[in-house]
Amino acid sequence: MKINNYVDISTIDKEAKKDYVDRHSPFIYCDEKMEKGKKSMVKVQVGKEYSHPDDFDHYIDKVELYDGDRLLAQAHVPAGTLGNQSEQLEVYFSVVPTKKKLKLSALAYCTKHGVWQSGETVVEVV
Repeated sequence: MKINNYVDISTIDKEAKKDYVDRHSPFIYCDEKMEKGKKSMVKVQVGKEYSHPDDFDHYIDKVELYDGDRLLAQAHVPAGTLGNQSEQLEVYFSVVPTKKKLKLSALAYCTKHGVWQSGETVVEVV
């Protein structure tokens, strides 16, 4: 299975390519530091500047959150969840860190354009 990785869209010349890359890419939002053993919130948003379709044959089907190679959480998102509107999908996960550092990454599965991976977000656990 091919995994598409995010590329900084400011380095892309064509608007259509920027749209394509951005709207499929997951982005992680969370605190830079988390407390060991305490529940913390992690938001994964698919698309930062561009919205993804929510059609019956073209939508984000699943979002997964990883710490390195370890799957922490996943969310399945049926077609039409966003009212068949082009939107930036947001998924919120609760995690409880148990080690000194988290290396978070996310995958988003588009039904037409495959798997897209975020960059790595390192979180210090205190």
